[in-house]
Amino acid sequence: MDTNIFGGLEGMGLGNMNGMNLFEDQKPKEDTEEKKAPEIKEEDFLLDKTYECPICYNSFKNRAIRAGKARLVGTDMDLRARFEHIEPLKYDIVSCPKCGFTTVTRFFKPVTPVQRKNILEKISATYKGDNQEHPVYTYEEAIGRYKLALANAVVKNAKASEKAYICLRAGWLCRSYQEDIEAGSGKEDPKYAQAQALENEFLKNAYDGFIAARQSESFPMCGMDEATVDYIIACLADRFEHYDVCSKMISNLLASPSCSPRMKDKVRDLKEEVMAKIKK
Repeated sequence: MDTNIFGGLEGMGLGNMNGMNLFEDQKPKEDTEEKKAPEIKEEDFLLDKTYECPICYNSFKNRAIRAGKARLVGTDMDLRARFEHIEPLKYDIVSCPKCGFTTVTRFFKPVTPVQRKNILEKISATYKGDNQEHPVYTYEEAIGRYKLALANAVVKNAKASEKAYICLRAGWLCRSYQEDIEAGSGKEDPKYAQAQALENEFLKNAYDGFIAARQSESFPMCGMDEATVDYIIACLADRFEHYDVCSKMISNLLASPSCSPRMKDKVRDLKEEVMAKIKK
């Protein structure tokens, strides 16, 4: 008897089986092609959220960030948050496409009869509806929505803190836009300087607004406690070289028992930066 396990198959016309490795194909073949990471798209972070307009009672949808999808990677000195793959600030505005009522998500709530009348007369009467679909917002579209929110805030005679808050977040968005331009076409792109100038304009108005709000409004303010607002004022005062105001805010924060240890660490970092500038 042929001791080859395939021996004798020659008579069946299968002589080519001799010497074949019985378990040759059992090992998984190595994938020689490099696996590509799935493409991350901005649209993957978004969903449609439904709102009812308090001005025209129209039901509409706006793009919004999915809960838990955006990953925080750091914060700037003035508390602007930075996220991976997405800029949530682009989607923090709610805007009715029919009447033009627009506001930051935090302030989307019922309005007074007088506010509704003012918006209908000064915004809705001439507003050209936006019926286009927006799977994502470009930076320029998003900045335009903040401008419209600020116009609504002025028309409805919103508190100084609300207008300052809109300006602050719009300024942060302009900074994010600059980073996007720099990563793409570079700082030489004329849009970079335009975004930089607009950031300064928004943040200057945020500074003026928070100063006014602090003198006439109570805390919490736009969801922020006194220490947070004072710290933002200090950062903005530093930016615009109002070092007397900045130093006063820093001193108050360091002496405040309600200011958290973590916030005081940020205040000390700001103090060092300011002192270095003053020495120069």
